[in-house]
Amino acid sequence: ICFMKLSTDKILTTHAGSLPRGEPLSSLLIDDEDGKRIDPKKIDEVADERVAYVMEKEAQAGIDIANDGEQGRVGFQTYVPQRMSGFGGVSSRPYGKEFIEFAKFTERMQARIPKTSKVFDAPEAIGELSYRGEAELQKEIDRSLRNASNPNAHATERFMNAPSPGVIATTMMNAYYESDQAYLDAIVREMSKEYRAVVDAGFVLQIDAPDLAMERVLLYQDLTDAEFAEKVEQHVDALNAALEGIPRDRVRLHVCWGNWEGPHCYDVAMEVVLPPIYQAKVGAVGLEFANPRRQHETAALKKNPPPPEMAIIPGVIDSKSNFIEHPEVVAQRIEAVVDAIGDRERVIAGVDCGFGTFVGWEWVAEDVVWAKLKTLREGADLATSRLWG
Repeated sequence: ICFMKLSTDKILTTHAGSLPRGEPLSSLLIDDEDGKRIDPKKIDEVADERVAYVMEKEAQAGIDIANDGEQGRVGFQTYVPQRMSGFGGVSSRPYGKEFIEFAKFTERMQARIPKTSKVFDAPEAIGELSYRGEAELQKEIDRSLRNASNPNAHATERFMNAPSPGVIATTMMNAYYESDQAYLDAIVREMSKEYRAVVDAGFVLQIDAPDLAMERVLLYQDLTDAEFAEKVEQHVDALNAALEGIPRDRVRLHVCWGNWEGPHCYDVAMEVVLPPIYQAKVGAVGLEFANPRRQHETAALKKNPPPPEMAIIPGVIDSKSNFIEHPEVVAQRIEAVVDAIGDRERVIAGVDCGFGTFVGWEWVAEDVVWAKLKTLREGADLATSRLWG
């Protein structure tokens, strides 16, 4: 059995999954999602080239645990309706309080990202869900494996992303099942097929679960923190059901507070969500520590350290700002997390969130992304020299 790679000799580096898709791939994916007639062979061809390019960039930056940058996907979870029947129409998602309160910010944000894939207007569940994405997923797996065998590939381990049952349920609303739980159960049943296939292909499965933090300010903005923690528990239970039979050290969980550059002043505190998150049957959890709203949260981690069988992938690079972090800043952030959990081996340096969560939803310019990944490596090397001596 393969065990998830840990920082046994040095601080390993990774990122959260999505990387910029560039042109012409971005436009092709948006047109395809809109139902325009696009030759699927053309998308495959361009995605192939792009995955090779992205993997080369990861190698140049010295990323240890790499992936395909989610190049063939229009969004981290909105690709699901293209692989599953039962979706249609449009979900009406509530806007967060900050978008209403800071109207000038919202206006500016919409001007900055005029053409994106379906973010707040994804389809909803209108019928029985049924997974039929096997061929599409296999294509993605093959593409990733083919490019990973490139002699220049640097990575010691590969991961592949898939959305949590909870984030599918909260962003693609239920208009068919008799209850939220019944809808979650259906997603669990169907998505477990994708999870299993990813692990069987030899990848570490990364579950992307913004529902475990971000939804506090969106769908669940009217709940108290305690009520939200109960929702997190329900969603973690659903995830555990979907991961049934998959060894925990083949899975890592990414939790985020919403990947937009904005006020984030109503974000839920990390200490509220850590206890239910720790119930997830996974080998590592990715948490945000790099942006100005989360930098203090190492204190919450110290107060609530993870169970011994769980590593932490701290975001030590901000995915929403074009500042390139100084390597010393990166090193200090890594060291603060090592100090909080008291174990250097269970810390893998990462990024707060993806750099290309949805096509068009990119805050950081592509050339800056590669420089940020390079400084991630430099900071990890600095921390390594001090932590190992």
